[in-house]
Amino acid sequence: MGSLKIGVAMWSLGSTGTMDEFAQRVEAAASVGCKAVQPWCVDEPKWDLVCALDPDRCKTPAARRAVRDAVEKRGLTISGFCAQLAGPKTLGGFGEETNLPARLEKTRKALQMAGEIGFPIVTTHIGPIPEDRAGPVYKRFVESVKHVMADSGSGVFALETGQESAAGLRQFIEDVGHDRLKVNYDPANMLKHGTVEGVPILAQYIVHTHAKDKHPQTGKPTVGQGAVPWSDYLAALKKIGYDGWYALEDESGAADVLDSIRSGREFLDKF
Repeated sequence: MGSLKIGVAMWSLGSTGTMDEFAQRVEAAASVGCKAVQPWCVDEPKWDLVCALDPDRCKTPAARRAVRDAVEKRGLTISGFCAQLAGPKTLGGFGEETNLPARLEKTRKALQMAGEIGFPIVTTHIGPIPEDRAGPVYKRFVESVKHVMADSGSGVFALETGQESAAGLRQFIEDVGHDRLKVNYDPANMLKHGTVEGVPILAQYIVHTHAKDKHPQTGKPTVGQGAVPWSDYLAALKKIGYDGWYALEDESGAADVLDSIRSGREFLDKF
């Protein structure tokens, strides 16, 4: 048995449109040996997605306690939440003006809720950040994230890697300049930028990771069966002192997704 803290991204296991579904997914996570879950926590009409944990639905103290209780009564914990929204053209869409205020407000509410439940990390892609730091779109990204962070309680906003280089993401975080703006590191997303090379660049900001792989021919995301150089990647994380969660992620929707998650967990347990 290894020393890594291994959880699962709950959307890998199916929908959580009701609290009964949420409880079923937590039980599934426990059944494959995971010790934590990362719940999805927003509705997204573009994808016809309804979530029991959306902050406009799960808004009373009792409802939020029920989320925590449903996880802890099954012997698990929460590694963080995911508040992934979609812009008109891009994932996250923080640089797109159409309906932007609604996306920002929903994300801010998710951060507040996560802090109140007691597991403050919220991850998301905000959209591809442009390299031109003087341009209007870049400035819109900066102001959007500043708006989300304002009055967001103790929520930690962890931007997911992959839509830009590690250096570009670090520069953006420093331009925003907020101490609760961090990084969710996804090694498969970073293959095109350098999975191992990106770790020291973003070291001081990494608070959560997704454990995902990508087979170069099939695209299969099972951890340990793809192109991610796990030994070197995990060594790089150990070198910077990372001791947070690895949330297994398999968005394939395959019938054998539980087997994929179990296989990934067993692979990571070797380290």
